[in-house]
Amino acid sequence: MGSGGLSRRRFVGTLAGSAAGVTLPAATACDDAPAPADTADTATPEATTPGTRPSAQTESREPSGPRPLYLGTYTSVEGGGTGIGLATYDPATGRITGTGTISGVGDPSYLALHPNGRTLYAVDEREDGAVTAVRLADRKVLGSRSTGGAAPCHLSVHPSGRWLLSANYGTGSVAVHPIDPSGALGERTDLVTHSSPAPGPGQEGPHAHQFITSPDGGHVLAVDLGTDTVYTYRLDRKAGTLTEVARAQTEPGAGPRHLTFHPGGRYAYLANEVDNTVAVCAYDPGTGRLTVGAEQSTGTGSGTSYPAQIVVTPNGRYAYLANRGHNSLARYAVEADGARLRLLGTVPVSGDFPRQIALSPDGSLLFAANQRSSTVSVFHVDEGSGELRLAGEPFASPVAVCALPL
Repeated sequence: MGSGGLSRRRFVGTLAGSAAGVTLPAATACDDAPAPADTADTATPEATTPGTRPSAQTESREPSGPRPLYLGTYTSVEGGGTGIGLATYDPATGRITGTGTISGVGDPSYLALHPNGRTLYAVDEREDGAVTAVRLADRKVLGSRSTGGAAPCHLSVHPSGRWLLSANYGTGSVAVHPIDPSGALGERTDLVTHSSPAPGPGQEGPHAHQFITSPDGGHVLAVDLGTDTVYTYRLDRKAGTLTEVARAQTEPGAGPRHLTFHPGGRYAYLANEVDNTVAVCAYDPGTGRLTVGAEQSTGTGSGTSYPAQIVVTPNGRYAYLANRGHNSLARYAVEADGARLRLLGTVPVSGDFPRQIALSPDGSLLFAANQRSSTVSVFHVDEGSGELRLAGEPFASPVAVCALPL
């Protein structure tokens, strides 16, 4: 596949004129952002949330001073950033403070953290796709490796900490890279292209959009927008190779984009970008089989609003969906131990085109990266009701497409 797929990914985030954000200064040894605490012995990886990171159970629920926040961007578009944005946030107020930039990473549009908290990984979303490792103690770029495909748009770290999983949107393939003890990446151990089923209505080929590990750690799942399919693989943890074990197909033309598991591990929620729906999926840990349920509303009315990403609170009671075209966040009550979603309504995101959303580790804050307005909005999350309350003015960040709070 040529540049068509990459162009499609960019079209929905095209900026009219200059971006509204600011370019952060390059990172130096005196950056104010605190390095993450060494959690190598205590962190439990949470492999099903965007940007694998230590589990909420290992984090204090009490505010404990500024926490690190990493920001993804496009560096090759007008008004874009110059690398991975560095910031901190106040866990009590939600206020974000910019502290610098990690330069030398091209188009880092999605970020993920190693389970031990020491290494950050970024996709290089370009025609010649790559993944890059950054050591957080001194913000040293440890090098990049080719993903073997075009426009990688998502990555995650296997709970073992030994494998990096990435999805190539442009060429519809998924890749596996080994991670050595230093956090650096080795040469790719596998690359699988989604050659069947045939592309869905309006699609010219496969478009892998996400690659994650199931909560039980037994399988890895790839969401492909182009083929309307979620593929389940078994990962050989010694060789780093993939064996397909199951497929789950959505409605034709749904365009599945992002899958998030309920903390219970038996259900997951699928955001469908093209037909503007979400679906509850049942997951069988024994076989890895996913069963896609009936489509449900995103709260945005008729037409498509390009739903982007869905997240679930650590207590499993509420879910939130980013609606890019509607510039809103849909709020759902999670019922029947994860088996049902009930739409409660939508709230304005206070930005333009929320490309990605993420919860703080304790679930008390929600961050929305707004691509077109070049801002990051922060919301307080009410643990009891799930209601969202805007935490002050959004933070200016160039072409914000990913926010990873630690």
